[in-house]
Amino acid sequence: MNLNLRLWENPWRLMLAVNAAVLIGVFWHKIALPPYVPYIHLLVDYHFGFTKRALIGAVVSLFTAKVPAWLVFALAGTVWLVTAGLFVRLFRRTFGFDEKHLPLFVFMAGSPFFLKNFMHTLGHFDIYGCLFAICLLLIPARSLAYVLLAAAFSIVLVLIHHIHLLMYVPAIAAIVVLRHYLVHGTSRQSVAVGIASLGAVGVLFIGAQFYGTVPVPETEFVAHLRSRMADPSQANLLSFGYIWYQPLSKEIWDTWARLPHNILGVPVFALLIWLHTPLWRYLRNLIAALSVDAHRHIVTAAIIVVSLGYLVMFAIVFDYSRWISNWAVCLFLILHAVKMLPTSKDVTPISSDDRKTLAFGWIVTLIPRVGIVRPF
Repeated sequence: MNLNLRLWENPWRLMLAVNAAVLIGVFWHKIALPPYVPYIHLLVDYHFGFTKRALIGAVVSLFTAKVPAWLVFALAGTVWLVTAGLFVRLFRRTFGFDEKHLPLFVFMAGSPFFLKNFMHTLGHFDIYGCLFAICLLLIPARSLAYVLLAAAFSIVLVLIHHIHLLMYVPAIAAIVVLRHYLVHGTSRQSVAVGIASLGAVGVLFIGAQFYGTVPVPETEFVAHLRSRMADPSQANLLSFGYIWYQPLSKEIWDTWARLPHNILGVPVFALLIWLHTPLWRYLRNLIAALSVDAHRHIVTAAIIVVSLGYLVMFAIVFDYSRWISNWAVCLFLILHAVKMLPTSKDVTPISSDDRKTLAFGWIVTLIPRVGIVRPF
């Protein structure tokens, strides 16, 4: 009785409860759908040599020779739970769970860009970048080991899927700069390690993009994938095998051919971004409150670089709903990194009583997801 009374008296707590219910609904809807792209990623390994997008499948092959379709949801669900749990821990450490920070938590954790959309894209590789970035926000950043760990995370992400070079590697680099280099300063050695790390990740990306194509005919490749299926009768799940043979030029051509139709979703994306105005205003105020001018300029530059990476992705691959969602998640995580920097004044949290903010909070709460290609 007391718990129910507290929920009704505090709309932000009620929003969290509604978000939990929405998440359950998104999960039940998701597991009813065939896992086309996520399942094939569990089948592809390094059987034919170095292959792009093959790391997760290669790891799975170490534990089982036959891959059931349900493993997509079991593995992805576990990663989702770990990511959600670590984000809650990160938020508690950065802001705390007092009443004044509940609106900020709702706009982040309850955003259709974040955990709800990761639930909808269950089995896709995006969440791994978010998970590694959260880990880098949680662990100490005192030594060069932190820079090397970030480089190792970036290498793993590129091996999972080379598009992470644009999707989460820039955000990881921004977190390293904000948490390590701005706090502990730079030296010739630290700068050299940072540049070498970026170079290694870049070389690996080039190798995956241009030399990671399967070197055998597609029929032989698909036959190998079928041999790894626990239920070979579900051959329809192999319909996306062509993406391991598709050159970058074809991906760009497909994206631009679909652009007139997909661009219709841009006003919806703009609306979703606008609904998060209280959060963006809070991020702006955090940046303005930084006590060092150079820190403000570097944070701004980092946000611009991360955003430019997503702009390039928009021109190359047409999964627009995923890209805009992950862009927002990157800004959520950068906000945490900014909060860890020294400030010259306290920043007022998002208002819990403002009627417009409450309206935005409820709308954000009730939107179940953004989608994969087109909005919703």
